[in-house]
Amino acid sequence: LINAQLVECTVVKAVQADLISQTKNNTDAQTRKIAIDFDNTHEAYKSKDNIELLRSLLVFKLCTFDFLVDKNKELMDLSKKVFGKRLFERLMKMTFYGQFVAGEDHNSIKPLIHKNQAFGVGSVLDYSVEEDLTQEEAEKKEMDSCVSEAEKESPGVDHREKKYKAHRQFGDRRGGVVSARTYFYADEAKCDAQMETFLNCIKASGGASVDGFSAVKMTALGRPQFLLQFSEVLVKWRRFFNLLAAQQGKSGMDALEQKLELEQLKESLTKLGVGNKDDIENWFTGEKLGSSGTIDLLDWNSLINDRTKISNLLVIPNVENGQLEPLLRKFTVEEEKQMKRMLQRVDVLAKHAVDNGVRLMVDAEQTYFQPAISRLTLEMQRIFNREKPIIFNTYQCYLKEAYDNVSVDVELSRREGWYFGAKLVRGAYMYQERSRAEEIGYEDPINPDYEATNRMYHKCLEFVLEEIDHNRKANVMVASHNEDTVKFTLGKMNEMGLSPTEKKVYFGQLLGMCDQISFPLGQAGFPVYKYVPYGPVNEVIPYLSRRALENRGFMKGSQRERSLLWKELKRRLLNGQILYKPVY
Repeated sequence: LINAQLVECTVVKAVQADLISQTKNNTDAQTRKIAIDFDNTHEAYKSKDNIELLRSLLVFKLCTFDFLVDKNKELMDLSKKVFGKRLFERLMKMTFYGQFVAGEDHNSIKPLIHKNQAFGVGSVLDYSVEEDLTQEEAEKKEMDSCVSEAEKESPGVDHREKKYKAHRQFGDRRGGVVSARTYFYADEAKCDAQMETFLNCIKASGGASVDGFSAVKMTALGRPQFLLQFSEVLVKWRRFFNLLAAQQGKSGMDALEQKLELEQLKESLTKLGVGNKDDIENWFTGEKLGSSGTIDLLDWNSLINDRTKISNLLVIPNVENGQLEPLLRKFTVEEEKQMKRMLQRVDVLAKHAVDNGVRLMVDAEQTYFQPAISRLTLEMQRIFNREKPIIFNTYQCYLKEAYDNVSVDVELSRREGWYFGAKLVRGAYMYQERSRAEEIGYEDPINPDYEATNRMYHKCLEFVLEEIDHNRKANVMVASHNEDTVKFTLGKMNEMGLSPTEKKVYFGQLLGMCDQISFPLGQAGFPVYKYVPYGPVNEVIPYLSRRALENRGFMKGSQRERSLLWKELKRRLLNGQILYKPVY
């Protein structure tokens, strides 16, 4: 994109099964098929003492009371005044903070990380401090940082789409979001400070565990105006490709099946007047570009490339007048610098991840930022994933376009020979995205229902697993609390003869939740990770407050998890293990 060098276990049941992938030429080969018993509470909770089990039961139960959840912020503020700072912090550590947060800093979290690791569970470190802004403050920061100087001077002059413009009523991006931190831009110094926080997180991941992950968010690293604008450019170019594909009778196909006949494409572009004849010829004279006589979406994407000024990237085809036009009439020198600085910060983080033996997980964000975030992450993968997977992109499977996005990126990694790394999630922004699309007036990007999202998740997952089966260069984290999805993955791995020891398929859950999935997987030898938030008690309160609100539905439906916790507690009491302590 840009030339700047930025960027043995009782829980396991063994069954005979056919070996598929490792010795495919030997159809009689047999291997041991792994199945995991997610009802085995002894294995699921052997890392927890009785006090920790009781705390989990208490916290999960409290999250089912609507009054406590709805008023959690006010109740925490009142508790702080009544008990004082020190007693309040102790109370939080005995309840919500102790359940969902690992500790205050990268030293205090080490005992928990080492304990989890002893039971086969790794960590994705995530510094979870958030500014405690009012809604009004958040809206002001968002509008200031997402509107360019040109737009402020002449509103309505540029041909921007509603989806990719900031709207005050959705300026506070914290609303309707599940389990995701939110960053608001203040200035470049704040972005530098947030980069330093991520660097410390990477160092902590490297120092605390082997093969650790560190999570980063692109909106923390620069002015979001660039992400909005670059997303709009990428989407408009892809839409233009789809228009040209339709002219060749190739609409309605999967993204990678649309191959445009090169000569016909040149004629169409000339007729539309998008660039003169010489320009068009020059576009398609790359070494491999169009050598097969066709152009596909990946070839097309590579045309948005190698421009010296970043603002020169932000041009779009105007079908009405046949011109390539800048998205905005002008960019200030400072805006140009801000865009470059974001890319430089991303590059610094990637290099530190390589140096510390840590993998970098780039979180997904809202759909109006996501095309740019995905493209920048892809460019980092092209640079840093040459020898092993360092950079992982996140794909939100509640999106209608999730499968197209996954398949296109896998194909690019295959063509260029680098290691594809993906985290698959269902998604964190559904309620916010739905209401924004409806109110502002653009197509809802979210799948119509939960079942459609499940189908999309399994379709994307199956595609990546098949890619792993074919060449062992793809890697995927199944980030899900859904037991059926985990079982689906295990079934596919058994079918493919894909051993957990190959460490191509990882599993991920949030700290303090779904231990009955994480720990049996870890003790069976599967690479499994907890998303581990950390930070000072008072500064993590906004994160915890939203965790209570967002997980209300999950907690109300967590009767199974609560019943397993009770089952293990009763088992220990009946066996005289009143003072049970984990041994590791």
